[in-house]
Amino acid sequence: MRKNSFIQGALILTVAGIIVKFIGAFSRIYLSRLLGGEGIGLYQMAYPIYLLCLSVSSAGLPVAISIMVAERNALNDYHGGQKVFRISMAALVLTGLFFSVLLFFGAQWLVDTGIVRDPRAYWSLLALSPAVFCATLLATLRGYFQGLQLMTPTAVSQILEQVVRVVTMIAFAVILLPYGLEFGAAGATLGAAPGAFMGIVVLIGFYYMTRGWRKELASEQDPSIKPQSALHIIKRLLVLAIPVSLANIMLPIVSNIDLFIVPRRLEVAGFAVEEATTLFGYLTGMATALVNMPTIVTASLAASLVPVISEAIAQKRGDVVMKRTDTAMRLANLITIPAFVGMCVIATPISAMLYATPDAGPCIAVMSFGVFLLGVQQVTTGVLQGMGKTAIPFINMVISASVKVLLSWNLTALPAWGVLGAAWATNADFGVAAVLNLIFLYKYRRYTMDMLHTVKLFVAAGIMGAAVLGAYHGAFSFIHSNTLATLAAICVGGVVYLTAIVVIRAVKPEDVQGVPKIGPKLAATVEKLSFKI
Repeated sequence: MRKNSFIQGALILTVAGIIVKFIGAFSRIYLSRLLGGEGIGLYQMAYPIYLLCLSVSSAGLPVAISIMVAERNALNDYHGGQKVFRISMAALVLTGLFFSVLLFFGAQWLVDTGIVRDPRAYWSLLALSPAVFCATLLATLRGYFQGLQLMTPTAVSQILEQVVRVVTMIAFAVILLPYGLEFGAAGATLGAAPGAFMGIVVLIGFYYMTRGWRKELASEQDPSIKPQSALHIIKRLLVLAIPVSLANIMLPIVSNIDLFIVPRRLEVAGFAVEEATTLFGYLTGMATALVNMPTIVTASLAASLVPVISEAIAQKRGDVVMKRTDTAMRLANLITIPAFVGMCVIATPISAMLYATPDAGPCIAVMSFGVFLLGVQQVTTGVLQGMGKTAIPFINMVISASVKVLLSWNLTALPAWGVLGAAWATNADFGVAAVLNLIFLYKYRRYTMDMLHTVKLFVAAGIMGAAVLGAYHGAFSFIHSNTLATLAAICVGGVVYLTAIVVIRAVKPEDVQGVPKIGPKLAATVEKLSFKI
């Protein structure tokens, strides 16, 4: 086994992410039918507590491990990379065990104090407590392999973890449901621990499979390098990890901003409580979920970027930092810009097809722009983290969240804006964070986005958008089926966009050269079909 190239690593994680999302969507549909709205509500009451415990217990260390292992290996200090892993694992065994026990014995307190509103969620909290320990160790192992720039172990473990989690959660839910709805919900949450344990088993297997390769690396150890002390490693891990951990905690906080603001301000705008609740569901349950789907690619790019950038920084290869950053941004825009345009022009048909209601269409149309902005934010965050500037994305996230609060509070209360005001506030949140990240990348590396390439992509996406709109209306007038017309329009859009980006050279041969297996053939095809402009 050898380390993955940057594009290969991102592709591996993207494929795994899509498979995991698909399996997760299936499990959510089945559980919703099995447990009903009330049972899913009990499940959802416990899960945010679990995610918070996991964020604190791992403390952002997986990203820090990835950075430090990549740095040590870049300097031919392979023993140092192993030492980072050992110390991190020891620390996270303790923190994972502590928060797992804390959740187990603190579950009743969470219910008694009203933090968890429904006492029946107590059993779900208990069921999730062992998963904190397992998931913490799993995250550590993934961080280590990503630091080695081996993305296959992470991808395989993600898929098998999800398969085992879904199978066990459904099995336990079915078995325990006859004893009461609260036990059925607890059975569903019980699947998290076996899933994480399977992920650990898989990664331990990869750890032993790569022994020969790691010994080969260790034989190239630079004897002049002095080993770092354990105290120095711990200090460096904390400096890198704490901002990442705070950023992870900010994510649920930011998502909950809408929960505390939007329904209340919609009532101020003149909507009844029931109307406000419905509009809130369109925004958070439908539009937001859809906008996050294309960012599977950009999240994978960001994860793959971190060790690559860390390695280049350690080797003082500024040209590699610029090249990898530019490649990642071009690839991200290649996906997010057409996703934004396509989602925008047929937002209402998509809403009707996926959610059996066209009423979420306006929210989807407005929030579609956030796909592009969120992609830029994620990629730039990965670069800054790889550079060791982990505090900057967190600070920028706090600033952008403040902007979101201000805009949500004011725009949502305007009758002319309503829930669309909250949607624009979310776009502003992504946009401010993305712009601030770009400002700091320019400050440290003089990096700027390739505007000509970005404009070309918008032109190609605009052509695609017109084709999608025409194809939808043409197909609908012929077959009178929204679902079939929407799918046909999406297929037409894909063909038109791929043709347009090749013809106007928005994609160059070197952009696809690194694609595993088929890269050279793709590059030759692009060269033949492109106009020389």
